[in-house]
Amino acid sequence: MGKISNQTVLQKLTDHFGDKISIPSEPLGLLTFETKKETIIELLTFLKEDKELQFNYLTDLTGIHYPDKELPIGVIYHLHSLLNNVRVRIKVFLEDKNPTIPTATILWNGANWMERETYDFFGVVFEGHPDLRRILNIDDMVDFPMRKEFPLEDPNRVDKKDFFFGR
Repeated sequence: MGKISNQTVLQKLTDHFGDKISIPSEPLGLLTFETKKETIIELLTFLKEDKELQFNYLTDLTGIHYPDKELPIGVIYHLHSLLNNVRVRIKVFLEDKNPTIPTATILWNGANWMERETYDFFGVVFEGHPDLRRILNIDDMVDFPMRKEFPLEDPNRVDKKDFFFGR
């Protein structure tokens, strides 16, 4: 089977999910769209099990933080249809106080470590995950280092002042 177009994928998704899919775009040719956390598992299951689409490979699952948005924490899924040689990006945005989303480990075992890493760095709790605990940071850590909640540098450092650099 040859490569299917992004428009074909998007048409099939909008026919099945309607307004549960929003803000479709194609940055650099990569079909990208958003959905809600209540729909994500149904959407991922459809993309994986549909006979024509067959997005059977979870390339990446990660987080992102936009502190100025209404829903600042995002979970980003990258799927690849190996048969059709086409990729999609799915974004789900969550609140920052208690970000929770269903786990994708029920569809891909490889999501296990990616979800643990996203929990470790962004604080997203994946409901139903078989072993959700920190993977790279220390267990006693209470903050999530990839969130943009802290200043980049200590403003009181004297060795970083402009006059040391001739400015």
